[in-house]
Amino acid sequence: MSEGDSAGESIHGKPSTIGAFFTRLGQVYQSWLDKSTPFSIARWGGTLLLTAVYMIRVYLLQGWYIITYALGIYHLNLFIAFLSPKVDPSLLDDADEGPELPTKQNEEFRPFIRRLPEFKFWHSATKGIVIAMVCTFFEAFNVPVFWPILVMYFIMLFCITMKRQIKHMVKYRYLPFTHGKRTYRGKEDTGKTFAS
Repeated sequence: MSEGDSAGESIHGKPSTIGAFFTRLGQVYQSWLDKSTPFSIARWGGTLLLTAVYMIRVYLLQGWYIITYALGIYHLNLFIAFLSPKVDPSLLDDADEGPELPTKQNEEFRPFIRRLPEFKFWHSATKGIVIAMVCTFFEAFNVPVFWPILVMYFIMLFCITMKRQIKHMVKYRYLPFTHGKRTYRGKEDTGKTFAS
């Protein structure tokens, strides 16, 4: 690597001011993301509030329906990835190729591992809403469409996609929401000791 090839460096090998600014901005953003990780209810509450602001904006402006449709399709895609297992059981023919979901009660417990974890789902959904909100400030994205048709398309797509996902869940016997391994209670302790 020659001098000045790394990101954020100027021709003379010194960090550029603009590169340093964006590096610092990225670090602060990542720090806030890291701090918000344990607060899932607050994160999703903020995203719902942002969604409500976006929907009110679209309603009041009476436009940008194609952006809203694209946002809905994007969120549907994220939701399906959130509900899907990381390793698709339909692709596993041999038992030696990777972990499988248990199919019987007496098999070992394996937690459900999602293709899209909750935090990444939230982060991607929130970024999508912010990008859609920014698009509503530009008239070029206000494509005139008959919005009831978009609503019908979205409802049909949602129903077909969820039907396919539920059939997949039933066929391969998995639930995307697990709360840990079942615990079974043994016999009650009577407190008596056996003398030998």
